[in-house]
Amino acid sequence: MQKLSGRRRLALWVVCLALIAIVGLGQAMLGRTMAAQGNMVFGPMFEVDALWPKPLPNHWLLAATIGVSVDARDHVWIIHRPGALSAGETPAAQDPPNAADCCFPAPPVLEYNPAGILVGSWGGPGEGYEWPESNHGITVDHMDNVWLGASGGSDAQILKFSRSGAFLMQVGRQGASTGSNDPANFHQVAKLFVDPLENEVYVSDGYGNKRVVVIDAETGEFKRYWGAYGNRPDDTDLGRYDPTAEPAPQFRNPVHCAELSHDRLLYVCDRANDRIQVFQSDGTFVEELLVAKETLGNGSVWDIAFSRDASQKYIYLADGGNQKVHIIDRASMQVLSSFGDGGRQPGQFYGAHSIATDSHGNIYVTETFEGKRLQKFIYKGEGPIRSPDQGVVWPEH
Repeated sequence: MQKLSGRRRLALWVVCLALIAIVGLGQAMLGRTMAAQGNMVFGPMFEVDALWPKPLPNHWLLAATIGVSVDARDHVWIIHRPGALSAGETPAAQDPPNAADCCFPAPPVLEYNPAGILVGSWGGPGEGYEWPESNHGITVDHMDNVWLGASGGSDAQILKFSRSGAFLMQVGRQGASTGSNDPANFHQVAKLFVDPLENEVYVSDGYGNKRVVVIDAETGEFKRYWGAYGNRPDDTDLGRYDPTAEPAPQFRNPVHCAELSHDRLLYVCDRANDRIQVFQSDGTFVEELLVAKETLGNGSVWDIAFSRDASQKYIYLADGGNQKVHIIDRASMQVLSSFGDGGRQPGQFYGAHSIATDSHGNIYVTETFEGKRLQKFIYKGEGPIRSPDQGVVWPEH
C-alpha cells in the first residue's frame, strides 16, 4: 500500500475539515429553516444534569436556597437558610440531641467545584458584623470577594467577606433604615451585582425599600439610587398588583435583582409587577418588558442571568411563580421560549429563585421554600427549540 506524502496528507486534512464545516453549516441552516416553518424558534438548548451536584458530606442538608453565583474558576457558590429546616429533617441536630444519625443543617455558604463536589463552606454570626436575620443573595466579585444580602425584618445591611469567609466590610446597620431615601442604610436587600469596570455595587434594595442603590465597593459610600422609571423612590403602598391596570410608577416589593450587562445596561427585576426594567448605569430609564403579566402573588420576575457569549445575546429569567426559566432575546426583548415545570424531579422546580451561568453557558438554579435544592442545566448549543413552553428538559439518552 502506497503511503501518502506529507503534502497529500495535509490536503486530505483540509478537505475533511472543509466537509465538517459544510455539514455543520448545513445543520445550522436546516435548524433555522425548521424553526421558521414550524412552531419552533432558534435559540439556546439545555438539558438537566440529574447527577449534579454530588451529595453533601457530614449528613448535611440544604434548606431554602436563596442565592447562587459563579466565580472566575467556574466554582458555584450558593447561600441557604439553615434555620428553615424542620426538626423532622434534622433530628440529629436537635437539643436535646436525638440518637438519630441524620441530619444536620449545612453551613450557610457553600462552594462547589465544576464537578459538583463541595470544596468550601462557612458562614454564620461572628465578631465585627451583624449576620442577617435572613440570608438573601450571594455574589462573588472580580476580586474573589463574597457579598451577601440580608432580607430579615430588621436587616438594613450588606456584608462583604473573602472567599475563605474572613469578614471585610459591613454597609448599613440592622434596625437603622429610615426608608427608600435613606442615604446610609438599606432595608431587606435581595441581591447584589459588582461592576468590575467602576468597582461599584448595584444593590437590589429590595424587600423593605423600593429602589436600586449604587455604592463604592471599597468604601461602601452611597453614590446614587433610584426607583421605577428612574423616579425618586416613594414608599407609598401601591396595593395589590392588577395586571389590567397601567404599569405602576414605582417598584413593588421586592426589587429582586439588578444585573449590569457588558454594554452598560442595568436590568432590574420588579418581581411582583411581573416586569424587567432596563436602565443606563446612571439610572436613566430605557425600556421595560412584562413577562407572564397575569401572574399574581409572588410574581414572575425573580432573577436573571445573561448568556456567556460576548454580546450576552440571551437573558435567562427564573420565574418562581410559574416554576420555569424563560429565554429572552436581549436585543428585541422578546420571550423566545421557556423550560421547566412544577415538581420535585430533576428539571422541575419548587420556588425557582436564583439563577447564574458559568463560562461554558451552563445554567444553575436554586430553589427556595420547600424546594431546597441547586440544579444544573447543561448548555447544548443553539438550535431549533419548541415554543413557547418546552416543559422539563430531560436528557434524550
